[in-house]
Amino acid sequence: MELLNLALIALGVAAMAAGYARARGPWARYQALKEQDANIARYESWRGGLRDTGTTGASVAMEVLRRQARDGALIMAAGFASVVVGFLI
Repeated sequence: MELLNLALIALGVAAMAAGYARARGPWARYQALKEQDANIARYESWRGGLRDTGTTGASVAMEVLRRQARDGALIMAAGFASVVVGFLI
């Protein structure tokens, strides 16, 4: 293997690790907020009350966390592509 191949593979592995580290925290918090939102919806339906469907702080936070997790996943995908290119060249 040439130096370029090894550099692409090393860069790809580093990018995948960085993307995973970047996506892990926001994704876990997003899942927790989603669970909490579903629990509140079940409670509201049990009480018989109508739930406000407007924008809440939690829904905005969930959107931000989802975007951060998606960015981390894109970094991981770019790292994987770099590893594949490193093996193909």
